[in-house]
Amino acid sequence: MTHRLYYTDSYLTEFAARVVDAAEGGRRIYLDQTALYPTSGGQPHDLGTLGGVAVVDVVDEEERIAHLLAAPLTPGEVRGVVDWTRRFDHMQQHTGQHLLSAVLADLFGANTVSVHFGPESSTLDLALDAISPEQLRRAEVRANEVITENRPVTVTFEDAANATGLRKASDRTGTLRVVTIAGLDRSACGGTHVRATGEIGTLLVRRSERVKKQVRLEFLCGARAIRRARADFDLLSEVASEASASVDEVPAVVAGLRGQLKAALAARKALADEANGYRAAGLLQRAEPGPEGVRRVYAAPAGASVEDLRGLAQAATSHAKVLFAGVVADPPTLLIAASADAGVDAGAMLREILGKIGGKGGGTPRMAQGGIGAPGELPAILRQAGFEHA
Repeated sequence: MTHRLYYTDSYLTEFAARVVDAAEGGRRIYLDQTALYPTSGGQPHDLGTLGGVAVVDVVDEEERIAHLLAAPLTPGEVRGVVDWTRRFDHMQQHTGQHLLSAVLADLFGANTVSVHFGPESSTLDLALDAISPEQLRRAEVRANEVITENRPVTVTFEDAANATGLRKASDRTGTLRVVTIAGLDRSACGGTHVRATGEIGTLLVRRSERVKKQVRLEFLCGARAIRRARADFDLLSEVASEASASVDEVPAVVAGLRGQLKAALAARKALADEANGYRAAGLLQRAEPGPEGVRRVYAAPAGASVEDLRGLAQAATSHAKVLFAGVVADPPTLLIAASADAGVDAGAMLREILGKIGGKGGGTPRMAQGGIGAPGELPAILRQAGFEHA
């Protein structure tokens, strides 16, 4: 069994230990005691050194903790060193999560279902259908008020049968390690934590999203929150500079640009519709009606997109008794469209043609499209279908 020194002292950064077992040629080491935290409870593992050798991973194996090393370690007494920057960052994030979860439960009855601590930001999932921006602001303000109050954060070991007032009931028996934020929260937890809420520094809730019928919040604490806030402000300042505006004017500038873009897109569509009307008229002039009175027109406009082709097809089939076939090169696509009175099912015709050349696609009786499997064979097939100019 490995004695876990971090259970009683999260601030311990150096320790002495003895190698009691080794595997993988001395790269997987087991100690009689360790201050290095293993990945557990959503919190990532510590980094550091053992006997001067870098620790690359720390694995919880229930009774024992495995230390994975960058190089073999000679058995015997060793000196361990914890990477304090990483450890303290994790302490800030984990205590900040307890704080945020407690505040959300207190304000809105929102229970935390799961937690993930990432390298850049952390998330917690709430048993909620939705949460409003105003609720997020309230929770963030309240959490930071508790941080400035610098409430004590303590660790106690209590019998599970007598551990009352826990935010989330534990199904464990025996001794529980309980982390308490004075006057706010009591949680069974094996992670590393700061001594007082003031050491969290600050807490920033960045965003929320709906995930599997729950709400997921992204949050950052301490130096992470400061770095992210600075990066966000720098990005906003860059946008403001590009728009020759102040940061405060950016929302209005963006709204104005959106309006201009919407108007420009509407004007572009109107011009495209007008141009497609002229192109369709030109195609129809060259097409003689067949025995059933249907004109079959073909187009393969150079450099056109599938969306461009659809516009042309719609313009052509807005006329009576028209069957349209069009091709674009990138990606190789065939489009079939039929006017309402053409008496042809465009989807069925497309599937029949593509079935002969290894393509796949589908659509409605009025318009269908699909990928061309063997482009070289398509013109002959289209000519057989009555599209003379293919």
